[in-house]
Amino acid sequence: MESALRKIAVAATIGMFFVLLMGATVTNTGSSEGCGDHWPLCHGEFIPTYTVETAIEYSHRLVTSIEGVLVMVTAVGALVTRRGRRDIKLLVGLMVGTLFLQAGMGAWAVKDTQSPGVLALHFGFSLLCFASTYLVMMAIREGNALTPTERPAAPPRFGMLAWASLVVVYGVAYLGAYVRHASAELACGTDWPLCNGGLATTAGGAEGAHFGHRLAAFTSILVVFGLVFWASRFKSGRPDIYRGTLLASGVIITQALVGGIVVMSKLSIFATLAHAALMGILFVLLCDVARRTITWSFATGSRRVETTAGRVAIPAGD
Repeated sequence: MESALRKIAVAATIGMFFVLLMGATVTNTGSSEGCGDHWPLCHGEFIPTYTVETAIEYSHRLVTSIEGVLVMVTAVGALVTRRGRRDIKLLVGLMVGTLFLQAGMGAWAVKDTQSPGVLALHFGFSLLCFASTYLVMMAIREGNALTPTERPAAPPRFGMLAWASLVVVYGVAYLGAYVRHASAELACGTDWPLCNGGLATTAGGAEGAHFGHRLAAFTSILVVFGLVFWASRFKSGRPDIYRGTLLASGVIITQALVGGIVVMSKLSIFATLAHAALMGILFVLLCDVARRTITWSFATGSRRVETTAGRVAIPAGD
């Protein structure tokens, strides 16, 4: 059962990444109305008549349905086999909750016209579901063999910054989705990193939203590189955290450059999809860094004492 659960969890994680990309494909190809206003059927049919837009939207729904089964199996398996892990209970709740939220948001968008702000939430929930599925998969792979001595505690303030970075990057992702749904991707023209020839703008509307996204993205770069610098100071004790921050720094720079290509290429479909994919990868990497700052006592519901041999977990109440 253990081997099968690990394989299913990996499949669920990969599947959720495809759901994220397919959702971006639906948006960037204008296929959101490919099935009309019918949900969960497509033009009132279980297997609709073929058109490009219909095929894109219908395949997205089909893959999402299969992914839903994988996520639920992973959730049940994780709860049954990792009963002592409090962190898994929280992650499973987030994974399943965001799965249903994104499905509900998708159905709502099909049934009724929504504002760009509401539509952007759909991508946001997909991002959270992907990240939580990945983290559940990682926790399953760890098993119950993890001991406190294998994971020395990271500095508490570093942990606070790591969790804060998730809020910043999630905000960047939401603003990016908002810009896309508001058709404001080229509101700053094809100048990059300038905005209509200037370093900054005080304009509102589409131009203001686009510039706000860029400003938030620049802030997130500073935060990520701050994590890299800080993690380098204790990398001998936690090389895993340092590697995670290094990977995140590489991804965020690449994503920023791809964002420039999106603008300069006037919304190349390949560039826009790569931009969305890199955002998903970046968010997952930072989630993993933040997870690794969680203390053993929180993850297992136990308390720790120091001994000459290292840290020993003692079940709460003993």
